[in-house]
Amino acid sequence: MRVYHSVLKLRLLMGMQYRAAAIAGVATQFFWGFIIIMVFQAFYENAVTTPPISLKEIITYIWLQQAFLVFVTIWFRDNELFDLITSGNIAYELCRPCELYGFWYAKLLAQRLSSALLRCFPILIVAFFLPKPYDMTLPPSFTAFILFISSLILGLFLLVAVSMFMYISVFLTMSPTGSLLIFSVLGEFFAGLIIPVPLMPEWLQKIAYVLPFRWTADFPFRVYSGHIPQNDAIIGIVIQLAYILCLVWLGRLALNNILKKVVVQGG
Repeated sequence: MRVYHSVLKLRLLMGMQYRAAAIAGVATQFFWGFIIIMVFQAFYENAVTTPPISLKEIITYIWLQQAFLVFVTIWFRDNELFDLITSGNIAYELCRPCELYGFWYAKLLAQRLSSALLRCFPILIVAFFLPKPYDMTLPPSFTAFILFISSLILGLFLLVAVSMFMYISVFLTMSPTGSLLIFSVLGEFFAGLIIPVPLMPEWLQKIAYVLPFRWTADFPFRVYSGHIPQNDAIIGIVIQLAYILCLVWLGRLALNNILKKVVVQGG
């Protein structure tokens, strides 16, 4: 565990150095945040029936999405890992005196943490002081806030576990493009990053509730706004933990099996 902790710490410090990129990211996310909010405003103004989630909850949902974008999107990837696999340099990784799955998991976790820490606070602070109706609201209670933080952190662990399958699949396809496309499209849609899950048709919601993607973004964001009651939030956190344990176990099993058959060409 000391090895993985060291990797996490070093990669976190390294990622915190990219402040200029973070500032550019904050500006971009504000731009997209306003556009998405205005789209939903038009939708709510012309809605024939009352939507299952209020506009104010949607606006808070969007600002949380923009603030913690790297926590909840699969397309935020490590191209270095793709290059290691496709170029044959994975041989160097196999020489490390530690398990490869844990090493990569810690590295990917640190990258997302460092990027989010640089971007989330400016977005959240400004979003709270925006004029109505664009402003972000506080959670309904302190308990809801604690449940949100817990579910957001667990969602991050879950997303890294899901993204590990994307890197593992490249051992078989040797093409990062296909893996990125499939995982990104499925992940973003069923996580509620394109359409919030409550606004999806019922048959799509049933699929979203079964897949793990929804628990990385839609669930913690709706816990924050109080749209998901506290009792349901606690049950959801237990489900997140179960998904994490299951996917990490399956991921380690899949990677270890693939590494037994990996062939390194060239050199």
